[in-house]
Amino acid sequence: MTIEQAQETVDNWIKSTGIRYFNELTNTAILMEEVGEVARIMSRKYGEQSFKKSDEEVNLADEMADVLFVLICLANQTGIDLNDALIKNLEKKTIRDADRHENNEKLK
Repeated sequence: MTIEQAQETVDNWIKSTGIRYFNELTNTAILMEEVGEVARIMSRKYGEQSFKKSDEEVNLADEMADVLFVLICLANQTGIDLNDALIKNLEKKTIRDADRHENNEKLK
């Protein structure tokens, strides 16, 4: 699925199953909640925290998909073409960071 197809699929799902988009502020809060769930898993799986019994059945891929879903909702609501935005962002990073990482002693 392309990014464009994902935006269209989410929009169709919202209009058919979700009834309507939550407002932008609500979706921003939901996005923060979902990012927090990803952070919780990451800190326990790759960091120094341990899982609680209630956390053992978590699914990182599903939580990341939740983040992506809400981010796509926000993009749709605010008229952002995520494909175009990502292309422009990568171009910006390529110009800005052309030598930055190569010359970073910490990465060697």
